[in-house]
Amino acid sequence: MAPVHPWHPTAGDEPAVRTLDRREGPYGEVVLRQRDPAAADPNTLAAPERCGPVYEIIANGCFLMDTSDGRSERLLVDAALAALPPDRGSPSVLIGGLGVGFSLARAADEPRWGRITVVERETAVIDWHRTGPLAAVSGPALADPRTEILHTDLVAHLCTDAGQLAYDALCLDIDNGPDWTVTEDNDGLYSPAGLAACRDRLTSGGVLAVWSAQPSPAFEQALRNAGFEGVRTEEMPVARGVPDVVHLALRSA
Repeated sequence: MAPVHPWHPTAGDEPAVRTLDRREGPYGEVVLRQRDPAAADPNTLAAPERCGPVYEIIANGCFLMDTSDGRSERLLVDAALAALPPDRGSPSVLIGGLGVGFSLARAADEPRWGRITVVERETAVIDWHRTGPLAAVSGPALADPRTEILHTDLVAHLCTDAGQLAYDALCLDIDNGPDWTVTEDNDGLYSPAGLAACRDRLTSGGVLAVWSAQPSPAFEQALRNAGFEGVRTEEMPVARGVPDVVHLALRSA
């Protein structure tokens, strides 16, 4: 892990929050913060995340995710597995990106999954899991022999044809949803060409699962337009506001 920048309170800092690491990378700034759970709204915390500090990832000033409630990230993986034929042995899954590690940890906890590939473009995020505080979430999963971490851009990985493997499931969580991307480059993932690339990287009958901070009927229609079948949305209620959702779609068998 790169040297941690010491936290010195300044105007506007929250007393119960401190910055653990801040880095500038090719896609902008990424920040890891630690929040005192005692200062958080208990309604936003869900077991087993109620104990210990809450870690937050901020990208270019935009809140991405934290460790206060991993239910919807777990749903992303569980719903994808449930959508696959039950007789499909050792299905492979690609998770993009690593985030705070809940989706990877969930996949590694499920013995039915075979190859588990995680695509993450931020060096800092990978470091925070390998040698930093987020190892508490993902450590056992990273040590699982089924797990492989690819340090690359997800859109580039999916759109590269030569020599690339197909997956039984794509579980994508790189933005706050198809209508709220972290960087402009990510827009291509939800375009017709991007969705076609996702479809082409799936095995016959494979499932695409996309996490979102809010439902998107327009994205559902985009999935149908891209040739996916069985398009549906599963919701995960949150303490306030609209539910988190997972958009699901199948490549025709």
